[in-house]
Amino acid sequence: MKARRQGYYEYQQRKGSPREVMDRLLTAKIKNIFYESNRIYGARKIREELSKDGLWVSRKRIRRLMDAAGLVPVSWRKSVQTTVSDPKASPFPNLLKQDFKVALPNQTWVSDFTYVPTDEGWLYLCTFVDLFSRRVVGWAVSSTIDRQLAIAALRNAVANRHPGQRLVIHTDRGCQYTSWDFRREVAAMGGIQSMSRPGTPYDNACAETFFKTLKVECVDRLHFKTRKEAENAIAAYLLFYNRHRIHQSLGYLTPVDFERRFAA
Repeated sequence: MKARRQGYYEYQQRKGSPREVMDRLLTAKIKNIFYESNRIYGARKIREELSKDGLWVSRKRIRRLMDAAGLVPVSWRKSVQTTVSDPKASPFPNLLKQDFKVALPNQTWVSDFTYVPTDEGWLYLCTFVDLFSRRVVGWAVSSTIDRQLAIAALRNAVANRHPGQRLVIHTDRGCQYTSWDFRREVAAMGGIQSMSRPGTPYDNACAETFFKTLKVECVDRLHFKTRKEAENAIAAYLLFYNRHRIHQSLGYLTPVDFERRFAA
């Protein structure tokens, strides 16, 4: 069918310039990446995901399109202190000294506790993270924050990874980690304990950073009626974190992909 000349020009005006057409296509792709990441990724990580599809776009342009589309990533929130030291316990020396670069998997693990609010009360979470790949290698939850929770998380990590001798396990000076029960557990597996200096949270920065990420991207966005609901949400998030969430420090790979590339 033959179109009117005026109608054709009106169509071209509505269509927009080539850059406007490209902006619309990019916005659609950006939205897909943004929502597939559960509203976590900002312009930097979205740029990396676009580059995997052969689209090289500046962060400035991505940020502009995100602002225009109302795509705002979740942001940090302040956490609550959960470390309680035992003044009678003798701590271990700090072997890491804020050097978090590790050459091999199962060479250094870091651990910490956090809390999750539910209508039934607090649910406490303990995790172990491999510094090599930032992968969560073990975790456990409980309604009480005690040495048994730390031991359960450590046993879960050991069962998952089967580490060799002289694995360094770095923690803060919380009473759960200085307890004799936890010390015996580490010694039995051939591990070596390392502890942060008092009042120096940066000595265990990787563990604390992971919990900030967990709170922002999962816990703070949901309301849990029961501890079981919270446990299920944590399990789902940890699966996403290890297998699907890319990390800038890993060259924009996921922890699992980073380990696979190293193994290959």
